[in-house]
Amino acid sequence: MAPDETPPAGSPGGAAPGADDEQAFDRDPRFAAARLKERLYATITMISVVIGLASSDHISATGAAATVATAAVGLWLAALVADQQAHRVVHGRLATGHELRRMLSVSSPLLLSAAGPLVLIGSAALGLMEVDTALLFSAGVSVAGLFTWGWYGGVRMGGGTGLALLAGTLDAAIGTAVALVKAAAGH
Repeated sequence: MAPDETPPAGSPGGAAPGADDEQAFDRDPRFAAARLKERLYATITMISVVIGLASSDHISATGAAATVATAAVGLWLAALVADQQAHRVVHGRLATGHELRRMLSVSSPLLLSAAGPLVLIGSAALGLMEVDTALLFSAGVSVAGLFTWGWYGGVRMGGGTGLALLAGTLDAAIGTAVALVKAAAGH
């Protein structure tokens, strides 16, 4: 079975007969891991987008919002195209039905990565803060999210508080470094 496939109904990790797709997805750790991977990738990419925007001269709230939304939609569409192409190559047909719903569900965090930055940019549009402040705050919130996922992964691995904090710190630092490299490459 391909790594991106869901196990057949009734198999270990698969849906029980009659279970709806979402319940089946929730019980599949490979599905959860794929979704989280997309979420982390989108978070790192969005950090680089907002840092790049913050370093731009005279960025408006409208321009920043359009760039953030376009980046998220572009990432999402690229993931769908890549998933569908990989499915065609491996299976010799287009993904439909359950497979297509799984692809859409796995890739949805790519769209959600824009939510936080858009809320903060919206607050800048309302005059609550400057646009560059909103963008940098957005990057900080995203870095904190990377730390939290790293910390949680350390806790789940049973390494204790110290190792969990180290894992969170390393994930936040690596994610930030990658985002900074991506942002610098864009300028």
